[in-house]
Formats: sequence, structure tokens, C-alpha cells
Amino acid sequence: MPKRFFELADDVNVPHRWHLDMPTNSRGEQVDEGLFRRGAPVHITDRLRITVEIAGQPLDFTFAAVGLPVVHVRVASMFAEMAPDDVQLIPVDVAGQPDQHLILVATRLIRCIDEQASRIRLWTHEDGAPHMVGRYASVRDMRIDKAKAGSANVFRCEGWIGPLIVSGEIKDALEGMGATGTRFEEV
Repeated sequence: MPKRFFELADDVNVPHRWHLDMPTNSRGEQVDEGLFRRGAPVHITDRLRITVEIAGQPLDFTFAAVGLPVVHVRVASMFAEMAPDDVQLIPVDVAGQPDQHLILVATRLIRCIDEQASRIRLWTHEDGAPHMVGRYASVRDMRIDKAKAGSANVFRCEGWIGPLIVSGEIKDALEGMGATGTRFEEV
């Protein structure tokens, strides 16, 4: 049976859920969440902190800011065990939370979007951004070329780094442990 892949997203429909703010460093300066979504290891020595923007039920998997995965330590342990070569886990203090949380960084960037099976729009000269011509302007109904993704369990897609992609094995493990806050869409 061929390997299956899923976009792992934050389930924003969980009632009375918390919402996390941008991470800050020890000086209280916001850290660019984009650093954590490039599909490469992050080099940060500072202890990070995240405030709770809207109080509510803490989740095992949450996007802080715009697409920055923050996970409870038990979810982080599963990722460390099942995808040690695909992730980096950076400790973060979540204000008011006694349990440990970590930022989940996918450290693999793979050129694997199946352009024939996905709805792709590329930037053109007419869009007025010459430096973007030929790059993805939008990717809808994204599908992964499984042969190109290979044995990866967690990754970002080169050219379209927004979605966090996980294997079916990771999805099954998260569902099996009852991890809260997760939403999956097969890609």
C-alpha cells in the first residue's frame, strides 16, 4: 500500500479553545514565526515565551501566530520518536501553563507537489512582481507526489511552505493518543 500524506492543521473549531500569540525572546522582542516554517533547522539559543492571546482550553497541538506549530510535551515525544530526522523541537514557555510545550519545526523541505493533480497558479509577468515569475502564486487541492516525498514523515513543500505535511503513520499516532487540536486533510 502506498504511503499516505496529510496536511496537519490547527482545528479552529474546538469550542472554548485557547489562542496563542507570537513567540518572544528573553528581551520581550517578537521572534519571526517564519523562521520556524522554512523547512530547515532553526538556530536559537534564547529561551522563548508565548503568551495566551485568548484564554481557553489548552490544546496538544496549536498554531501560534500564523501557522507556528506548538505542541504539548507528550506530542513532542511522539514526533521525536517517530520522525527524529524530520523535526526539531524547541522548548517554549507558554504563559500560565505548568506543562512543557515545544515549537515543532519541520526540518525537511521537499519539492514534491504533484503539479498535474493539484490546482496550481504561477506568478506571471502580468502580476507585476518580476522576482516571483514562475513561482507558485497559489496551490489549491494540493496533492503530494509520493515518490518524491519518499520516506519522510514530516516536511514542508518546497515552493509552498505554508502547509505542514505528515505521513499517515504520524496521523494515526496523533489520533491514537487522542491529541487535541489536530485537523487532517489528505494531500
